Amino acid sequence: MTSYAIRRLLFCIPVLFVVMLTVFVATRALPGDYALQQLSTSPFAPDDLRELRHQLGYDQPLIQQFGEWAWDVVRFDLGTSFQTNSSVTEELFTRLEVTGELGLLSMVVALLIAIPIGVLSAVRQDSILDYVSRFFAILGLALPEFWLATIVLLLPAIWWQWSPPVVYKSLWEDPATNLQMMLLPALVGGLGLGAVMMRLLRSSLLEVLRQDYIRTAWSKGLRERHVIMGHALRNASLPLLTVTGIAFVSRFLGGAVILETIFTLPGIGQYTLRAFTVRDYPVVQGAVLLVAAGVVLSSLIVDLLYAVLDPRIKYA
Repeated sequence: MTSYAIRRLLFCIPVLFVVMLTVFVATRALPGDYALQQLSTSPFAPDDLRELRHQLGYDQPLIQQFGEWAWDVVRFDLGTSFQTNSSVTEELFTRLEVTGELGLLSMVVALLIAIPIGVLSAVRQDSILDYVSRFFAILGLALPEFWLATIVLLLPAIWWQWSPPVVYKSLWEDPATNLQMMLLPALVGGLGLGAVMMRLLRSSLLEVLRQDYIRTAWSKGLRERHVIMGHALRNASLPLLTVTGIAFVSRFLGGAVILETIFTLPGIGQYTLRAFTVRDYPVVQGAVLLVAAGVVLSSLIVDLLYAVLDPRIKYA
């Protein structure tokens, strides 16, 4: 397994290189740039635009710009933000605590919804519980995340004159305030993801329950709890593990942008969105690269966990 992990890590290098090249070309292909954004608020001369672009390095050939950025990335330096003139690496890792906590809490909510309801729905197939579970799963998939986030903010404010704190406090600084800010976005983020995971676990568990070794376990007179939890759920959880690993990282930039903007959380999503609106290339490139590296690493961890959950899987 060690040799397999090393090969996978080496394979990550060309993958991340392609991601770097793609995000670099995509940001440059967008109309406008940071220099034009800054000067467009008032009348300016063409010489002013050329001077600012020279200061930012926009007048250099694209190959040279990419080469300099790639060399900085190799040295774990994601560049300097045009807007704040601060290190992108430091800014991203400072905000990683916020986005990571939001993603972790959302995943906990999703698992608390998906595992018990998915198991009960599969074990009691075509019962009233199964139909109700599938109805709410489809409802959770159909409700847009931004709409649900707006509703859970407005209704408590209208009915009980309560709204979560606006000024962010870290979990270590003020746990009570932090949980008040994180509870609602984590609930909203976990509902949709929990619906997906619940349906996936139900389908996988139904397939496993029809296997011969499960029938053998039933024929031996084992208790239902032992058959489901000790035999069926372990193999049925493999697809769920895949979704959990990828979804946790993808929430850093996907749902995090929506939830952090609506709930005013100073995380990576809000930081990236603000940078994107002003064409702050180093921030956008660094955030996308960080998420891509997280996805690649989580895929490796999921693959290695497969062998732990299923002894039939061997990595040479």
